[in-house]
Amino acid sequence: MSPRLFGRLVTALRREGAEAVRRGWPWGLPLEDRVLLVAAYWRTNLTLRQLAPLVGVSKSAADRIVDHLGPCLALRPRRRFRKETVLIVDGTLVPTRDHAVAERSKNYRGSTNHQVVIDADTRLVVVIGRPLPGNRNDCKAWELSGAKKAVGRTMVIADGGYRGTGLIIPHRRERGRAELPAWKEEHNTSHRNVRARVEHTFAHMKTWKILRDCRLKGDGVHQAILGIARLHNLTIARSPPRLQTEPCP
Repeated sequence: MSPRLFGRLVTALRREGAEAVRRGWPWGLPLEDRVLLVAAYWRTNLTLRQLAPLVGVSKSAADRIVDHLGPCLALRPRRRFRKETVLIVDGTLVPTRDHAVAERSKNYRGSTNHQVVIDADTRLVVVIGRPLPGNRNDCKAWELSGAKKAVGRTMVIADGGYRGTGLIIPHRRERGRAELPAWKEEHNTSHRNVRARVEHTFAHMKTWKILRDCRLKGDGVHQAILGIARLHNLTIARSPPRLQTEPCP
């Protein structure tokens, strides 16, 4: 992230109330350093015991900073969509050590399933559902995570794992037929080319190493992926993003 974008993020957080006066001792670090600490933690996945000395605070103070700023950095889901908007959804697994929220999945011993919805045109993340155990399949997680309710009746593209959900998925061969008709093959090719954008989004977001092995407990993994989604949007947005209207938790 460039210094200009980082400054824009800090300005937005101030307007949302991230630096509001609170009870108890004041923060020992300015807001810029606290945001940098959280971003470095998500990016490198180093322990807070390793990162805290780099900014001159104790491990417990760094822990409090992450707990406080994580919800402030979280992406707020988009509530309204233009009539012609097309969205893309897919699920991604995040290895998570907190077995209270994780389950064994096909790829990891313990993970959470996150339903991520992006705008097909702008490639911005617009909704991320609540995390579910990694053994839940996508067609179930689509509804249980709240992602389905968040997008309403907006057109959504998905892969073949979302059968029976009403989303736009690829054509499948009918029983007894060796291959699809040419026009269905053409539709599937177009479908794959568009849906690949959500895979590119995952690849970009998972350069943040905390999404490869998350040690946070409880809502920590959800706050981390929401925060990373917001930072992702900030880096790819063509125009300055609207400031959040909801106050910082």
